[in-house]
Amino acid sequence: MSDEHPVDVYPSMTVAKEHGAEKEEKIEPLQLGKRLKDFRMSLGLTLEEASKRTGLARSTLSKIENEQISPTFQAMQKLAVGLNIDIPQLFAPPKQIVATGRRDITRREEGKPHPTTTYEHELLATQLTRKKMMPFKSRVRARRFEDYSDWIRHDGEEFLLVLSGEITFFSEFYEPVNLSEGDSVYYDATMGHMLVSVSEEDALILWVTAS
Repeated sequence: MSDEHPVDVYPSMTVAKEHGAEKEEKIEPLQLGKRLKDFRMSLGLTLEEASKRTGLARSTLSKIENEQISPTFQAMQKLAVGLNIDIPQLFAPPKQIVATGRRDITRREEGKPHPTTTYEHELLATQLTRKKMMPFKSRVRARRFEDYSDWIRHDGEEFLLVLSGEITFFSEFYEPVNLSEGDSVYYDATMGHMLVSVSEEDALILWVTAS
């Protein structure tokens, strides 16, 4: 649920040959990290979810998408299988798309469900690809700080609006704050954060994650 800072220089990808090959093959991709992120976002996957699908560490995926490291051919194979894409797709020149209008209506309770141990997410606008924002509603199941094994962190910025109930918003660099229906918070999602419901009923929130 989103991502990274844009970079001006995109390094070439190094395909590391197995078993100690004498020479590495250099491939010059067109913004490979950005294209990988676009594929991931089009599937509505967070970095954590993509990590589980591909078997690559979340930190590795983030560095690839940020062009901080070049993936090996083995990593590319895992990405292709996990994200259900063909490797040649990543190196084909991108098509020029002239948008005349984009719209995606999600009827009440018709979003894509995505339950976790602490949240019950409902992903919205799932038919649109290459979104710059990822909107979703969440029912906050967590009731204690200890319900989380660690801070939640991911790339991008995030906006949160409480639709009903009351939550405590915990963040890495600030004191906890209670938010009630109609309250909102905008924050850097790379900062550790987490929510717990403190109302009698599980709180319902709207989240928008922006890349």
